Amino acid sequence: MNEVKEALRNIEQNYKLFLQQQFTFIGALHHTRENAHDMIRPVASISQVQCYVDHHCNNSTDRRILTMFLNICNDLTMLCCKLETMYSGNNTTDGILERCKLLLSHNNDLSTIRAKYPHDVVNHLSCDEAKNHYGGVVSLIPIVLDCMKEWIAHVEKLPRPRLYNVSGGSAVSERKALQEAPARAAISQTPPSVHLEAQTSVSNKANVHAQGGKHVRKKDLNDIENHSGSFKGPWKPPGRHA
Repeated sequence: MNEVKEALRNIEQNYKLFLQQQFTFIGALHHTRENAHDMIRPVASISQVQCYVDHHCNNSTDRRILTMFLNICNDLTMLCCKLETMYSGNNTTDGILERCKLLLSHNNDLSTIRAKYPHDVVNHLSCDEAKNHYGGVVSLIPIVLDCMKEWIAHVEKLPRPRLYNVSGGSAVSERKALQEAPARAAISQTPPSVHLEAQTSVSNKANVHAQGGKHVRKKDLNDIENHSGSFKGPWKPPGRHA
């Protein structure tokens, strides 16, 4: 969960930088719409912005700010997919993620969505811009960020979020445990008499080995005594000897 919060914080930091340049963003959309002769319909989807960047963007400033918007949307999409594969929540959290994915879909119609208080992105637009052209596209990122924060709040209230190992490590461990289960069961079902006989056999072998060792040591001592006695001279009575 800390990793998710850190990723969301990074996206928020990028969005704050983008938010400081909202007028530049609106200007870039206006220029590219003029170049595309598309001044009537509202900017209502991510794919529309992508089309402006790819085919109707003539200067680096416009390209930079429009690409920044697209990158933030892409980061949010990737985070949603990651959360969907890693965490299993409930109907509420799943519904929040589904809404995020729908909002971030490239062809989703954004013309009717509006970010509300405490967001003031729409308030920085003129009435005509907000109603007919850019109200939806400027509202997209703050709405999705709010949904992501709501998702985190709900998940943290769950008893214990289940984590899925996307690499399949948990499945491998489970298969290994299933394969080893019969062997463990066979060991646990071995009759006590078999264990007792095995222990008795081992004990008898140890005793035989120990007794054999004693006989060998005794024989060695006798051999040493006999060997050392063979060098002794004939016995002489005590006293002076010529």
